[in-house]
Amino acid sequence: MPALYDLAFGYRDYEEEVAFLLVAHEKTSKVAVQTVLELAAGPARHSLTALRISDATIKKVTAIDLSPDMIAYAQEIAAMELPIDQQSDFEYRCADMRSFTMGNKVDTAWILLGSLQHLTTNDDVIQCFRCVHKAVQPDGTLILELPHPRETFSMVDCTRNGWEVPLEDEDGQESGALKIVWGDDNDAFDPITQVRQFTVTMQVTGPEAEAAGMEDVSQVIPLRLFTAQEIQALAQCAGWKVVQMYGALQEGVSVNDDDAAFRLVCVLRKQD
Repeated sequence: MPALYDLAFGYRDYEEEVAFLLVAHEKTSKVAVQTVLELAAGPARHSLTALRISDATIKKVTAIDLSPDMIAYAQEIAAMELPIDQQSDFEYRCADMRSFTMGNKVDTAWILLGSLQHLTTNDDVIQCFRCVHKAVQPDGTLILELPHPRETFSMVDCTRNGWEVPLEDEDGQESGALKIVWGDDNDAFDPITQVRQFTVTMQVTGPEAEAAGMEDVSQVIPLRLFTAQEIQALAQCAGWKVVQMYGALQEGVSVNDDDAAFRLVCVLRKQD
């Protein structure tokens, strides 16, 4: 259900995050960003935002995902939000991030919103990193956003994380809410594979949801928890080097900041 997924993460400041991604690339690469690849892109909000805020410096953005429904949804957003002269600058392809190919090389690639966690084995991650390595220009970058490693070491006590997104009707009046619960107290965690069976539940409340007979949407998703040193080792296996780590998709947040750091953001630079 792409629209629910998009709404659930709509609280994020995509313009601020994209500005950070571009600056993080510039700090570690001699290559200026003109082309972007976003993997497991979902609604492709970062890709579309990059085109909108770049003042035409970004010439081409390619998004990749396995879900045809998500791709169709993102293409509808692009048709509504991008100017006519930018429509052809956005390409969305249905492909596996472990086995895709690109015709032209890109300057930077992004795997955001913890999407790398869907690759639960070392072989999967290395295959993905190698595909991206082939797709990126020399001295280009791959930027990852993952949960902070402290979550990996607190998985013995699996707890839930929830938030609520208010919904508005056509007149701008509050008409309900989308409630998201990420994880459950009883979710199983395997300390050997570092894979947790995350229970994800979305519930829409309000008159429109009741009229449509919408029920809770719930799914169990296996996700891997990574440590920083694992990312460094897996990167080296595929021709990458971790050159910087941050604690959020924003400037000035150290990955070691106990208060402000809540994500693991790794900037990888392509090695010869």
